[in-house]
Amino acid sequence: MVRIELAPEVLDDIDRFIDHLEQHQVADVASRVGEILEAIQILSRSPLIGRAVAGGKRELVIGKGNRGYVALYRYLAGIETVFILALRAQRESGFKH
Repeated sequence: MVRIELAPEVLDDIDRFIDHLEQHQVADVASRVGEILEAIQILSRSPLIGRAVAGGKRELVIGKGNRGYVALYRYLAGIETVFILALRAQRESGFKH
């Protein structure tokens, strides 16, 4: 099974999501974050499932609409590890870092 590692900046992305959801008085903030983290786990079984993007990176689309997010990651087959580099909402125009 492939190991999954989160870059430290991903925690900043999650904090940003939490702040946004709380500002908009979303009741199920913890479950939303849980859905994102649970969806990322698919990469431990299928690391190439995300669409290929520039620089050897990939994007995993998670959910849709106002519950939609995108995880930017790189898979290194030689060490069987997926590095999650950034997260963004699908409606955001790009990754923050």
